[in-house]
Amino acid sequence: MSTPCVRAPLESGEATRQALAEHDLLDGDREIAVEDGDIYVPVVDADAARDAGYDVVDRVTAERDGPTPPAEILGFEPTYERLGDVVIIDEDDPDRAREIADAIVESDVPCETVVNRASKVSGEFRVREWDVLYGDDTETVHREYGHEFALDIAEVYFSPRLATERHRVTEQVNDGERVVDMFAGVGPFAIPMAARGGDVLACDVNPAAIRYLRENAERNGVAERITLLEGDVRETTADYDGWADRVVMNLPHSADDFLDTAVRLASDDCVLHLYDIQHEDDPFGPGERAIREAAEPAGYEVEVLTRHEVRSYAPHELNVCLDVRIHRS
Repeated sequence: MSTPCVRAPLESGEATRQALAEHDLLDGDREIAVEDGDIYVPVVDADAARDAGYDVVDRVTAERDGPTPPAEILGFEPTYERLGDVVIIDEDDPDRAREIADAIVESDVPCETVVNRASKVSGEFRVREWDVLYGDDTETVHREYGHEFALDIAEVYFSPRLATERHRVTEQVNDGERVVDMFAGVGPFAIPMAARGGDVLACDVNPAAIRYLRENAERNGVAERITLLEGDVRETTADYDGWADRVVMNLPHSADDFLDTAVRLASDDCVLHLYDIQHEDDPFGPGERAIREAAEPAGYEVEVLTRHEVRSYAPHELNVCLDVRIHRS
């Protein structure tokens, strides 16, 4: 049977599958195929997949012959995501959460642990509390675009939903660039940027994130290209004034509090990636104004390269990214 499929490089296969599933485009009734270094992921709506920027081709696919999906056991389609061998669900009703967890385990979805979100992201280290419904280990290894990231979801923040966005930004890095990742976490920006030949200064206030980032740099063979700084980036980077060709500021809600530091770190020609969460009526205006207020008094001209909507965050609120070049004439 001929089926529309998204074609992607094999190393980005899992991230592509997750992104398609998140947008309800994944055709779970047809088999995913691999050929000549590419993965072919069946989709239910070819036009929607093309509109989302994917390469869509027609391909003969087989009917999926695998484990019973959770929906077949439950009678409804549950929402969950996989992070390595941890499955994450988000249910307010503990009985419904338990029912979904049991179905996931019964369906043989590959997992060692099933957890339910028990709190919002909070605190200086941006971590959650979790109800562990199956298994007992919240540590895992997540694979994304050919890289591996060890992490413990109880100790560090990590969102697999941002894989496509991280790839969009890291693909812009050129060999020899000097990059500051101001809120590096376990390295999902820093490591692929280093793999592309960037010299990366990776900063984080969370000691656990720095510990995992060090391990992940070794795991991915880029330790010699990454310098780690533990602590508040405003206080740890005095030796790097004017150093950066690129600065990643992935701390929505409060990254603009760090713009003065980003400008201080910037070379005479630097790209900033500022992540923000704003109302849908003006998602980019506040961030752009904040960048101008920080950069122009320091003698920089400001050029907005990209205004990018990352995802919906809450009703009428968007998670967005501004890619901005600041440069001195």
